[in-house]
Amino acid sequence: MPFVSTAGPWAVAAPNATATAWTNSSVPETPLFYLFALLDEELHTAFPRLWLALIAVHGAIFLVGLVLNGLALYVFCCRTRASSPSVTYTINLVVTDLLVGLSLPTRFAVFYGARGCLRCAFPHVFGYFLNMHCSILFLTCICVDRYLAIVQPEGSRRWRQPACARAMCAFVWLAAGTVTLSVLGVTASGRPCCHVFALTVLEFLLPLLVISVFTGRIMCALSRPSLLRQGRQRRIRATQLLLTVLVIFLVCFTPFHARQVAVALWPSVPHHTSLVVYHVAVTLSSLNSCMDPIVYCFVTSGFQATVRGLFRRHGAELEPSSGNVVSLHKSSKGSGSHRMLSPGPHALTQALTNGPEP
Repeated sequence: MPFVSTAGPWAVAAPNATATAWTNSSVPETPLFYLFALLDEELHTAFPRLWLALIAVHGAIFLVGLVLNGLALYVFCCRTRASSPSVTYTINLVVTDLLVGLSLPTRFAVFYGARGCLRCAFPHVFGYFLNMHCSILFLTCICVDRYLAIVQPEGSRRWRQPACARAMCAFVWLAAGTVTLSVLGVTASGRPCCHVFALTVLEFLLPLLVISVFTGRIMCALSRPSLLRQGRQRRIRATQLLLTVLVIFLVCFTPFHARQVAVALWPSVPHHTSLVVYHVAVTLSSLNSCMDPIVYCFVTSGFQATVRGLFRRHGAELEPSSGNVVSLHKSSKGSGSHRMLSPGPHALTQALTNGPEP
C-alpha cells in the first residue's frame, strides 16, 4: 500500500517497493533503510487492527525488557565485584537489549509524530538493526567464553583476559555498526541481494554454527566417565546456557533472517504475506530483550542469589523452615564445597564475594 500523503519522500515508493527492490526494478536511488521504514506505513494502512495489536505487544516487551535488563545492569555493574570476560560480554548484551527496548517507543513516536520524515526514520531503523546484530554477536561471545572456560581452561587463559574481552566488545560494536550501515545504505541499484546474503551469513548463520558446534562438544565432554562431580555440574550449566541461546536464536532471530532471504530469492511472494511476516518477525526479534535475562542466570553462579538478596533485604524476615536458606556454589578453582547463606545484606555480600565463574 502506498503512503496516503501526496508529498514528501514517502510518496515516491511503489506499492511493492520492498519486494521489487531485490530485482532492481524499484526507484534506483531508494536506500534499503527507507524501504524498511515504509513497511510500518504499509501495515498501518493495510492491516490497522494488526498494527494496533503489535503496538500493544511491543509496549509489553518494552516494559518487561526495561525492568529485567535494568535490574541485570544494576546487578552486574554495581553488585558484582569480579570482572570476568563473561561479565563484560553480558554487560554489553544488557546494554543492547535496553537499546532494543528503547527503540520500540521511538519507532512509534516517529511514526505518529514525524510521518514521512526520512531523516527521522533513519536513527530508529539503524538503531534497531545494529542492536539486533550486536545481541547476536554478544550472545555468541558469551557462549564461546563459557566453552573455553569449561572445556579448555588452561589453553584459553591468555585469551580470556579482561582487556581482550573489552577489545572484542569494541570490535563487535564497530563491525556491526559498519556492516549494518553499509547494508541499509545500499540502493536498489546496488544489488541488495548480495548485501542481504552477506549480512545473513556473517551475523546469523556463522554465530548459529559456532554455538551449535560448541554445544555438541560440551555434551560430548559430559560423557566422560572420569569427570568429577563439580566439573560435571559446571559443564551442565554451560550446556544449559548454550541451549538457551540456541532457543533464543531459533525463536527470535531465525524468522527475521529467513524472511529476508526468502524475499531476496523469491521477490514474487505476495506483498501482503511478506509484509505480515516481516512485522511478526520483527516482533519476535524484539522479544529477545525479554528472553536474554534467562542467559544471565547461567553466566555467573551468584546472579540468582544476588537478585533474591536485593528483594529479600527489603522484606520481612522469613522463618528458617520456609526455605530461608540459599545454597551457592563457590566459583573458586578446584573447590566443590557449598556455602549456606541466610538472606539479607549478609547473604548479598557473600554472593558478591563469590563472584562469577571463571
